[in-house]
Amino acid sequence: MSTIRPAQITRVLPDSIGAEIGFEAGDAIVAINGIQPRDLIDYQFLCADEVLELEVLDPSGKTHHIEIEKDYDEDLGLEFETALFDGLIQCNNRCPFCFIDQQPPGKRSSLYLKDDDYRLSFLYGSYLTLTNLPEREWLRIEQMRLSPLFVSVHATEPEIRIRLLKNQRAGKILQQIKWFQDRRLQIHAQVVVCPGINDGQHLEQTLKDLAVFHTGELPAVASVAVVPLGLTRFRPAADELIPVTREKAQEVISQVKTMSQKFRHQLGSGFAWLADEWFLIAGEELPSAAEYEEYPQIDNGVGSIRLFIQQFASTAAQLLPSKLDEPKKLTWVVGNAVEQAFQPILQRLNTVEGLEVKMEALASDYWGQNITVTGLITGHDLVLNLLGKDLGDGILLPKVMLKHGELIFLDDMSVAEVAAKLNTKILPVAGVEELINTCIN
Repeated sequence: MSTIRPAQITRVLPDSIGAEIGFEAGDAIVAINGIQPRDLIDYQFLCADEVLELEVLDPSGKTHHIEIEKDYDEDLGLEFETALFDGLIQCNNRCPFCFIDQQPPGKRSSLYLKDDDYRLSFLYGSYLTLTNLPEREWLRIEQMRLSPLFVSVHATEPEIRIRLLKNQRAGKILQQIKWFQDRRLQIHAQVVVCPGINDGQHLEQTLKDLAVFHTGELPAVASVAVVPLGLTRFRPAADELIPVTREKAQEVISQVKTMSQKFRHQLGSGFAWLADEWFLIAGEELPSAAEYEEYPQIDNGVGSIRLFIQQFASTAAQLLPSKLDEPKKLTWVVGNAVEQAFQPILQRLNTVEGLEVKMEALASDYWGQNITVTGLITGHDLVLNLLGKDLGDGILLPKVMLKHGELIFLDDMSVAEVAAKLNTKILPVAGVEELINTCIN
């Protein structure tokens, strides 16, 4: 069991209980009502009470005891350095398609951390494999009702899953899903398709096996995302993996669409969803918005492009003016995977008189990929492709290219460094509204 560190506060929200009491960034919570919180889940659970006794450490190392009376479930307004106060539960698999192992050495250490932590799955929707949980953690999931969790299934046939995860404990996945079902807890599943290993009849078997758990008011398996594997030029040589070709993408689309239609008929839901990347690789039209139901796998790249286009159309109708007071010229950088799909957005922006937006759709030289999703474009790729070009008044840069909460690309280059090399302004944007407002203001 790793050591629980005091929960370091990085931000106190204005007008919150924490601000009123005088908490400051740098203070750390040691215990709440005599219990040391292991993570953000414990913290939120313990803080729900109406009377709290806090043991707090200030930056000079002095301990303070504070009593708080508040409404039940009222938040203290504190943000922390990390969600895990006792350290990350690391991955014990050796999946050949793992992105962490397909990176060059020598970058920031956080890029090499293999997270397989059920708490991050519950809090943020990251995927885990369930191969590394001791009994006490299963018990905690049950007692605290930590649901839904997001599980990388990949294959339900034990020998195929063991082969993919390189872990003898990987074969128990169906018993584990049954465990969730028996306790009325839910998972969302994902299958990363590796051609020649878990595709074809194995993919069909996996989806059929998972569909068995999509029954009742609270189905144990709420949805499945089918995702293509991504390979970079840094991948290990003997990984037995085959890249997804256009033909393979077309085959998987046809297979999963057929199964989804059957599921819709039998289960009342499409249940199995194809990541947008399949359609981009296959050169096929994205499904309509209606086909995505409630977008259950949006964070896994299922329907995110369609939703973005849809949101843009409705927001543009409200926010985009017919003309700008002063002319403006911008360069919008995206991964070349979305070049065709985003043409309607580009055309609509360019209908504004005085606004000129040029799209630069890039493949990634850094990762060595012909077709690249926007989130994988690096600082190196920007400098390589844009140096010496007329970039206008600045670059519209989707924030998905950057480390969460920081202005750093996946290759460790900073936004300031890239801006200096290209001699231009870089304007990071997240979401439709920020994209439009940055263009017109």
